[in-house]
Amino acid sequence: MMALSSGVGHAAKPSSTVTKEVVVETASGPVRGTEAANGVSAFLGIPYAAPPVGDNRWREPQPPTSWTSVRDATRYGADCLQAPFPPDAAPIRTTPAEDCLFVNVWKPASAKPGAKLPVMVWVHGGGFVNGGSSPAVYSGENFARDGVVLISLNYRLGRFGFFAHPALAAEGYGGNFGYLDQIAALRWVKANADRFGGDPANVTVFGESAGGMSMHMLLQAPEARGLFQKVIIESGAGRERSLPTPTIAGAAKAGEAFAAGLDAAALRALPAEKVTGDLSMMTMSQPSYSGPMVDARTIFGSPVDAIAAGLYARVPIMVGANSADGLPFGTDKGKIFASYGEREAEARKLYDPTGDGAPLQVAVMTSADRTFIEPARAVARALAKRGQAAFLYRFAYAHPDFRKAMGGAPHASELPYVFDTVAARTQWKMVPGEQAVATATHKLWIDFATHGTPGPAWPAATADDTKVMLIAEGGAKHVEDPYRARLDFVESTAEAK
Repeated sequence: MMALSSGVGHAAKPSSTVTKEVVVETASGPVRGTEAANGVSAFLGIPYAAPPVGDNRWREPQPPTSWTSVRDATRYGADCLQAPFPPDAAPIRTTPAEDCLFVNVWKPASAKPGAKLPVMVWVHGGGFVNGGSSPAVYSGENFARDGVVLISLNYRLGRFGFFAHPALAAEGYGGNFGYLDQIAALRWVKANADRFGGDPANVTVFGESAGGMSMHMLLQAPEARGLFQKVIIESGAGRERSLPTPTIAGAAKAGEAFAAGLDAAALRALPAEKVTGDLSMMTMSQPSYSGPMVDARTIFGSPVDAIAAGLYARVPIMVGANSADGLPFGTDKGKIFASYGEREAEARKLYDPTGDGAPLQVAVMTSADRTFIEPARAVARALAKRGQAAFLYRFAYAHPDFRKAMGGAPHASELPYVFDTVAARTQWKMVPGEQAVATATHKLWIDFATHGTPGPAWPAATADDTKVMLIAEGGAKHVEDPYRARLDFVESTAEAK
């Protein structure tokens, strides 16, 4: 179990053999990182904003205080305060704290300032209540070994990051502080990437699950314009029905349910442990927590609606999901199919034609299609309709143990392959063929970040595209979508709502 703390916690140093320490001068002051024998330099726990504590709690991120002495950047800074979530497949490796607004940078050791290498910025998932930048599978070492400057970031979670309340509204803003953190981190990237050998004019931001949903925010937010040139959305939903977003007024009701009658000073004086509560990915559906909200500043509406309204930044986008990406809340097949109403028979024919399908796999398929897979297709088609380059993928490789239980690649299972860190995964031993999948997947992400296209074999989507880039054991192939009938059905039910 992870201990909660209001102080900064640190993890052990990265496992690569350190050969020497190196110093880079950032816009805020010099930082000392490490250079490893594998030719990668790492700089960890660099503050991109002032600590969001005390009077800075529930305020926009403030600039960091500069320093003149060399600051140690050889260990991760604290991940953001959160309740424990033991089942997490990417466990954090720090003691979480309220003081948590840090970035981490990996670069080729040989890269000099001004080398103009492509930059990739990682935004973690975790339901906006869990996660961080410290998990071993999120190491940027292999991106750096392949010529990329990889930067990861923390952002405020739970009520610290997503909180509306009448007392905050009276001050001018209460809402998506965690999203504002992400924008502030990208401003840091723009100001500092070249100091690490990166090109601030060639930045790809990518994220998964809550991080994927964050990509939709960055594409909408006017304040994020010009801070990135490409986006990768991994399992980031896309339709209002799939993952509803409350209005700021609705979120304020949740804030009042948590802390009725308190003024802003009293809110900021609340113990951090009380603000954290028991919020985790297992408990976040409660009336005193809203999550991200439509605030007409960072979020203006559901992705497909915002795209249709011309609100998205016109940059190349890679978007997709996993083949068994569902997050089912129950496995009662009767209840699952009854949720389709008068179209129950159609749903049964598509998802359980013989009637003897495993309940968990049926639940995963239906949930995946509704929540992530069809919305990803809808986003790609909507972007194509507006003449914007969008590349649709589906990650379908599954470790044999996953395949047996889930019928495909479950939520977040692509991440060790994207980062090429399968060996750091804790749940399963590697099997033959896995490293080849990781190498190929990792290269697709890098090619897109470098060139704005994943390669000639992967054409951009069209407004009525029926193909998808399928990433599986045999490699990546652009094929007719094997889920087309299911997704057409889901699309028709979404449009009927």
